[in-house]
Formats: sequence, C-alpha cells, structure tokens
Amino acid sequence: MKKIIAPIFIVLVLVLSACGDTKYLSVATASSGGTYYPIGVGLGHLWTETMEEMKVTGQSSAGSIENIDLLRKGEADLAILQGLIGAQAIEGSGSFEGNAYKELRSILMLWGNVEHFVLMNNKVETGTIEDIEGTSFSVGPQASGTEESTITIMQGFNLTKDNITTEYLGYDDTVSAMRDGRLDGGSLPAGVPVSSVMDMYASGVNASVLEVTDEQLESINNIYNTWYRFVIPAGTYPNVDEDINTIAMPNFLAGSADLDEEVVYELTKAVYENLDQVHEIHSSAKEVSLETALDGLPAPLHIGAYNYFVEIGLEIPDELVPPEAN
Repeated sequence: MKKIIAPIFIVLVLVLSACGDTKYLSVATASSGGTYYPIGVGLGHLWTETMEEMKVTGQSSAGSIENIDLLRKGEADLAILQGLIGAQAIEGSGSFEGNAYKELRSILMLWGNVEHFVLMNNKVETGTIEDIEGTSFSVGPQASGTEESTITIMQGFNLTKDNITTEYLGYDDTVSAMRDGRLDGGSLPAGVPVSSVMDMYASGVNASVLEVTDEQLESINNIYNTWYRFVIPAGTYPNVDEDINTIAMPNFLAGSADLDEEVVYELTKAVYENLDQVHEIHSSAKEVSLETALDGLPAPLHIGAYNYFVEIGLEIPDELVPPEAN
C-alpha cells in the first residue's frame, strides 16, 4: 500500500507546485455587446495558450471610466481604455477632476476610433472640420463618449456648442436627418468603415467627411494629447476616389505601474509574435501592428512594454518614456 501511495503523493506535490507558479491576470473590458469585451477575452485566450504558467481572463465592466477604478483598486490587472479617458485619468481632469491616476501606464495601442465629421456639401467651405461653425450639427447622444470626444476636438479649434445648433443623435439617425434636410452634419467616430457613413455615400446624400489639418491636429492635442493622423484610403467609401486625411483616437491596453515588469514584457512580446492569431480575434484587432503600437498613447509606457519596444528598435517619444526607465 505504501508503494502505491508514495508515487501518488509525489505526483500531487508536483501538480500543486506547478499550480503555485501559475500567474492569474484579468483584463477589464466593457459590456459583452461591444468590441472591448471580445478583444479582451480573445487576448486572454492568446496569452493563456502561448505563455507558460499564465492564465488571463477577460472581465466585463461598464467601460473605460470603471476600468480606471478597477486598475486603481487592484481589481483588474490590465484594461482596455479609450485614449481620451486615459488622458483625463493621468492628468486628473474631466471625469477624474482632482482624482488623478498617476500610476496609469500604456502597454500598446490596439485599434483606433477614426473621426468622421460629416457635413452637407452646401455648408463646406474649407473642407476641414472648422466648417461646422454655424451649422446644425449632432455631437452624438448625450453623455456618450462620442459627445465627450467631439466637444474636446471642437475646443481644439476654439468652438463650443454655442457655435453650432447642437443635436444629440445616434449615427444612423444623424445620416437620416441629413438625408431629410433636417440636419447639416454630425460626428461619427468609429473603426473604418463606419456603416452609417457607407450608407451616407451609397444612398447619395450630398455630404462629405471633413479633413483635419496638421495645425488642427496639433491644437486638438494641446487639449488632450491622444489623437494621431489617420488616412482613410481612397475607395473605402462608395464614390470617394481620394484619400481622406482625418485623425483617430486609440483604444489601448493599459495597466498599473506596479504590474510585474517581466510579465508585461512577455505579454507585449506575445502579441507581436502572434499577430496572425491576434488579427483573427475580431475585425478591429486587425489594426494591431508594430507600426501603430505607440500611436496616440496618452500615458507613459509600462516599463515592461518599454523594454520590449526598445529591444526591437522602436523609437520611443519622450512623453512615453516611463519614469521607471530613468
């Protein structure tokens, strides 16, 4: 009997020892009906499958603002965040007025919300976003992320809601109102192509996506430094045969500064060494690439991600160098 029990005991000790080395991490996302949740869950599966002694799971949440709270309290290890919310959190402004989260660290850019300021052509003068002044314009549903980002962009070229006749419509309703002559334009930020913008062009609404100049981009980033240049290629939308020069805000992976350096290094490395699998997670995940890894990140890099990017030769902008690297 002792001869039987001894080997079983040894096996159990080995199994328990192995389990003791496993690291368990969670990724805060958003509600299960959006894009954050499937991408967070998909990345968790990828890391779990490709990294030894690592178990990563996605958890649903109310979105970016709650995700900051979860990171701060240690109730999530990683989070997907909207760039503007990340910028507000680390600066202690907007939704985080007087409650800055200085320990927030960027890990990598995932995909961008591309700004589509659309306007009826009879209101277009310069062809840029400043043309919305004096028009009836939808800034998105009230209290939405669209409204917050649109108002911030407007601040970058010295406009407020007082300079437009403000409407609060969803994307499809915006295009419908433009088609019916009840609205001049609206803000429709999303991943390209945006279905409502496809409908606008395909159904013959006499309107265009406005461009953003380099000077306007710089002024907008003086408010919150989280937008980056994005070119919508010609042919993306029906009957549009020229590139559209606009901007985008990142949805990015983040963590707290105290998250283990080596763990974050390995997580970052696993993403870029398994891009084919990453791109299969979701259509928006196809944007993940080394070329866009640092675009629009609002907080300094985590030291683990920083070490990986330096190792592979990426040039790190000064504002993204973490204090821990000095």
